[in-house]
Amino acid sequence: MDIQILVVDDDEQIANSIQKFLQRNGFITDICNNGDQALEQFYNKSYHLIILDIMLPGMSGHELLRELRKIQDTPVLMITALDDDDNQLKAFDGEVDDYVTKPFSMQILVKRAEAILRRSGVLKKELCAGKLALYPESYKAYYNGIDIHLTPKEFDMLFLLMQNKGRIIPHESLLTKIWGYDFEGNEGIVHAHMRNLRNKLPANIITTVKGVGYRLEDSE
Repeated sequence: MDIQILVVDDDEQIANSIQKFLQRNGFITDICNNGDQALEQFYNKSYHLIILDIMLPGMSGHELLRELRKIQDTPVLMITALDDDDNQLKAFDGEVDDYVTKPFSMQILVKRAEAILRRSGVLKKELCAGKLALYPESYKAYYNGIDIHLTPKEFDMLFLLMQNKGRIIPHESLLTKIWGYDFEGNEGIVHAHMRNLRNKLPANIITTVKGVGYRLEDSE
């Protein structure tokens, strides 16, 4: 699975350095240098992690975090020269996942990013729900040890459901996170792929919450 990270920092030298270190560690990384551009990018592409500065041209990092949380729960690692308690508390109140002050070690920043990705399930070698096992690195899925052949979109849907096991994933979230914010189709494609995915699973472990979305239950 390709792990996508967005770096938002108006200091191009810092942003480029972060990008290089992340790419060396196998992460696909995009850069935005101002808040307005980053907000547009939030809507155009889905990311597994966002590394976000506070002091930005246009919208600030705090404002961007607030807007981001209205539409998705993507993990956010905030980087900033502001080390006062007020800014840190404001960031954590906005549901930031970690807060790193400048200057920082690039190696440590990458390790913090990896830790967040592990907690979110993206870097886990295996995700399990009862007899169902998912291996994100190889795009393999097994039920009770039997290989389940999934298309990439079916795998991504199942991965998202397993990351949020027991929680409802709204139709629109599946549409935007799997197909992207610029996809011109509608939720019908989600229902069609979900129907195909269910047909491939030996047990009915995906529950439909009518008018809302889907939830993955533990398989027996």
